[in-house]
Amino acid sequence: MKTSAIIAAIACTSASAFAPSSTVRQNTALNLKVGETAPDFALQDQNGKTFKRSANKKPLVVYFYPADSTPGCTVQAKAFQAEIQSIRKEFKADVVGISGQGAESKQKFASELGLDFSILADENDAVRKEFGVPKAAFGFLPGRVTYVLDKDGVCTSVYDNLADAASHIEKAKEALAEIQPAKKAGFTLNLPF
Repeated sequence: MKTSAIIAAIACTSASAFAPSSTVRQNTALNLKVGETAPDFALQDQNGKTFKRSANKKPLVVYFYPADSTPGCTVQAKAFQAEIQSIRKEFKADVVGISGQGAESKQKFASELGLDFSILADENDAVRKEFGVPKAAFGFLPGRVTYVLDKDGVCTSVYDNLADAASHIEKAKEALAEIQPAKKAGFTLNLPF
């Protein structure tokens, strides 16, 4: 009887855990913070290639998602796929997705969705732990967190929102726009001093 009462109490109070957040950056127990250099990692992607963070010399969106082929993760991957060419062209950046399933699962997921960016296999969640991605839904699910890194691997943005998977792409693009060098205006101003 006590067990069912506890489960009912958790179920009733946990509904807000799945509600979308209205803030851009939530205060969480994240280990990687804005201004810190991201941990280096090397993981295999869906094509059997190894992606090494420190070998990347351009801005990078690193998004952690709970699992391949789940509804929210599919929405998120499709949203990044729809914008990947724009991200590469406009921001000279790239995107990698990371979750705990193996390379075979990544290959199937990428093939189903036609992804042409790397999704990486973090089978023992070592990279997730190094980044300090918090668990969601009272620790039952791996978290959904997007980090934007500059060309030197320094974190410029952290966005944590499990419920609204599609929102991650816009937040990533906003962060990339903030680190993009100012475009030349096409005129010069000669000052007399």
